[in-house]
Amino acid sequence: MKKIILSLVFLGSFCSLVYAQHKINYSLFKPVPTDSLREIETDRPDVTESPRTVDAGHFQFETDLFRLERQNSKQGRTDDYLFNQMNIKVGLTRSTAMQVNFETYSVKLDFEDGVKQDRSSGFGDVTLRLKQNLIGNDKGHFALALLPYLKFPTSHADPESQYEGGIIVPMSIKFDSDWKLGVQLEADRLQDEEGAGHHNEVLQTFTVSHPLSTKIDAILETYYTCELKTAHFKNFINAALQYELSKNFLIDGGINYGVQHEAKKSCFVGLSLRL
Repeated sequence: MKKIILSLVFLGSFCSLVYAQHKINYSLFKPVPTDSLREIETDRPDVTESPRTVDAGHFQFETDLFRLERQNSKQGRTDDYLFNQMNIKVGLTRSTAMQVNFETYSVKLDFEDGVKQDRSSGFGDVTLRLKQNLIGNDKGHFALALLPYLKFPTSHADPESQYEGGIIVPMSIKFDSDWKLGVQLEADRLQDEEGAGHHNEVLQTFTVSHPLSTKIDAILETYYTCELKTAHFKNFINAALQYELSKNFLIDGGINYGVQHEAKKSCFVGLSLRL
């Protein structure tokens, strides 16, 4: 009888310890153990953000190593060459992460009738973002988050840059056979393309991803933006591949194609690294 009681006490103590381990409040200064990390989730290479956060106490670096953007206008066109467009992410708690986004170096070229009119270059803007997961961060097929942001006009390449801000609501659903659907709603207060004013804009995305192999994911996305005051829509179709070099290191590349003549078109290569 005594052995049975001791066994029950031991079993109860073990179960309590396991339960306590699941209830540990990990933080920036009390990192999640390496062997307990979630599968890496990135906010790239598509426009749709991931609703899942970086594990508490860990850093993640996501960057466009190189991106070429081209935008047409009535006056001509603008080409932007962006180098190391970095997003540094750090997990603050199990469901909250802070992000700092900046352009290390960019070159902006303005053309009119095919002739270069102006050139500017240098460090770009800095954006602060805070991602708060609301549901589905650790388990489940559905995840949802809030992601407010504020952009600071620090750009040397664009001396007319101004403050911008908004809130992003990303969500994702995992289906059988490794299919994943991502949806994002976004409300922004953005700088006008011409002049010194601002306008309100909404953005909505739909993205589908599926593994082509154990190491390669294919992503197909469509989204639109709408300037509310003028009800002017721009539509985009994006495609990208992401390759897993290791469980903490991914590389990617793709294109973003604006359907309308004045909608921005770009191509890029980048990487994501978790520490």
